[in-house]
Amino acid sequence: MKILKSTLLILSLVLFTNCESFLDLTPISEETSANAYDTTTQIEAALVGAYESFQSSEYYVWDNILFSDMRADNNYAGGDNPEIFAIDFLNITPTHSRLFTHWSNLYNAISKANVVLERVDDVSDPTLTEERRNQIKGEAYFLRSYHYFSLAKLWGDVPLITSTIKSTTPESVNIPKSPVADIYAQITSDLELAATLLPDTYGNDASTNKARATSGAAHALAAKAYAQQPSPDYQAVLDHIIEVENSDANYRLIAYSQLFDGNNPNNAESIIEVQYLGGVEGNFGPQLLLPPSISGDTWRKFVTPSQDLIKAFDDAGDIVRKNASILFESVQWVDEYWGNSAGSTIPFSYKWKNASGFASADNTYLIRYGDIVLLKAEALNELNQLEEAVTEVNRIRNRAELPDLTDDQKSSKAVLKQIILKERRLELFQEAQRWDDLVRFGEIVSTMNNLVEIDLRTNTPVNYNMTADKIFLPIPQQELDRNPALQP
Repeated sequence: MKILKSTLLILSLVLFTNCESFLDLTPISEETSANAYDTTTQIEAALVGAYESFQSSEYYVWDNILFSDMRADNNYAGGDNPEIFAIDFLNITPTHSRLFTHWSNLYNAISKANVVLERVDDVSDPTLTEERRNQIKGEAYFLRSYHYFSLAKLWGDVPLITSTIKSTTPESVNIPKSPVADIYAQITSDLELAATLLPDTYGNDASTNKARATSGAAHALAAKAYAQQPSPDYQAVLDHIIEVENSDANYRLIAYSQLFDGNNPNNAESIIEVQYLGGVEGNFGPQLLLPPSISGDTWRKFVTPSQDLIKAFDDAGDIVRKNASILFESVQWVDEYWGNSAGSTIPFSYKWKNASGFASADNTYLIRYGDIVLLKAEALNELNQLEEAVTEVNRIRNRAELPDLTDDQKSSKAVLKQIILKERRLELFQEAQRWDDLVRFGEIVSTMNNLVEIDLRTNTPVNYNMTADKIFLPIPQQELDRNPALQP
């Protein structure tokens, strides 16, 4: 894996130098373009580079938590970064620097997948079998779909680019937005194809099976996309989840504490996760969140769990998931929501367990089966199969040592829908799901406007002033300036 990554870095320097976004093109010579992917080793290296975007893009390292858990009601900004405060308070303008960073990184990741898809059929190296060629295609389709899923959830209507851009002419680079429904149609179409090309497993090595796209991962992502699209197709959601559950990968729920103890990477519940080796290939996210007793430093940490979140855990009597997800510790900085004085005890986001000086070996789940079980409950409920939906919710609750749902909690479709949303909040905290869940359930505006969080400096509630216009992020100003076709 390391050898392939090194090869990819060399190729990337040739092909993507100064390519800040898909609109910022550095022309490639015909010789380099034609000869870059002649061998099996070269196309495998290009594929590894496409996967590497999960590690190199700050969005997937920890900003996805900022734009989901923190932008919603699960966390406060913490720290001291004005742009992160802006996300917390829903005051995100087109000039916010993180917008352009993530827009650029996601489109560069898509470009890498497009290169693989365009080049793999041209590789005539006899060591590349047709089986492996098809797997490479499936992996690239999955990766492109995952990044477009991120874009669609963040921005809604975005440019749809399914081939590499080979010209710098205005008509080639000034690409208009496609309707979000078209983005989801591309995502689901690609994933259904990918599922036919990919194996259930690549053998017996879990670190390979959980690091790479499989048929199960494609079906799971398709289920999530069919649910999140503007007009959800819950029968398609359920059909794809059944395929996940029938996979020879044998996904299953494990003890919740084992999911996040830092000692069980690539476990049976994981469908696909970002692999971190530590050191130069480490995860810097944990250092930003974990308390001084673990991180070894004394500066104020980010993504502080909210009063509302802690109340949700306590109201549910959810000790297991709370203890796995939250750690309380006395600190010497001032937190305006948890005491407003040095020495206050405050909560920390705790699903990562090892900081290691910005070089943690803690992996990050991209998709895990617990999420899919609750998505199955959601689909069954929407399809008026309430009894079956309750069974799935109880699987998750029992794993957390909570009792089965009461008669009142399963008394109607509407009531059960709210219960599922609450379960998802407690189950998936710090896994970048909350904003998307609230949007999908039609609860984002009311939840944020009804949220009561008291700023202890003034003893007044925060006014989030949420509107439907804030569901999607504004397109970055830099991209609007560079591409006139993106202007309204």
